[in-house]
Amino acid sequence: MKISRGAAALILILLIVILDQAFKIWVKTNFYLGESVEIFSWFQLRFIENPGMAFGLELGSKLFLTIFRIVVVIFLAGYLWKLRRVSKAPMGYFVCIALIIAGAAGNIFDCVFYGEIFNDPMPPHVAQFVPWGEGYAGVFHGKVVDMLYFPLFSFQWPSWVPGVGGQTFSFFDPVFNIADAAISVGMIALLLFYSKYVMVMSDADVDKIDHGK
Repeated sequence: MKISRGAAALILILLIVILDQAFKIWVKTNFYLGESVEIFSWFQLRFIENPGMAFGLELGSKLFLTIFRIVVVIFLAGYLWKLRRVSKAPMGYFVCIALIIAGAAGNIFDCVFYGEIFNDPMPPHVAQFVPWGEGYAGVFHGKVVDMLYFPLFSFQWPSWVPGVGGQTFSFFDPVFNIADAAISVGMIALLLFYSKYVMVMSDADVDKIDHGK
């Protein structure tokens, strides 16, 4: 049975959100904040939390960030729904949009619910579920759980290099989660391979692309 592009995108979104949330909840309830476990020399599970955007970046207030994520998901979901009528839009483009929606939605769950359903113990204690309203923060103010850390390599700058001489450079320092990875992969693939479809916004534009105008 052939599956439609829209159905495939929906399945991908659900799978990523479920995997992202399951991994976050497992880390949050089994690791204390700041705990790190080395899997390989180049890969660690390191539990941190951040109030900002992907890879620990911050932009504006927590409430603004949460509402911004929700608006992005609603907009992209509507866009994807409209795009299903475009016969020439490739499956890969649907996958890119689905990855971005899934990543944003995954982090929305943290922001909206985690503050209400988890406590916030001091290390080395791990977080536990609590009754609604007894958590560490209100609705829209939960922290995003990150855990994937890839310290691939590091080196020390020569002392003669201006500004950074003698300092250690490490790649890749940001700690992120599955949702962040989904957003990044979707955005990079979108820009590299499907940038021309980004302009399909209105019904008129949809008709133009579908008819090759």
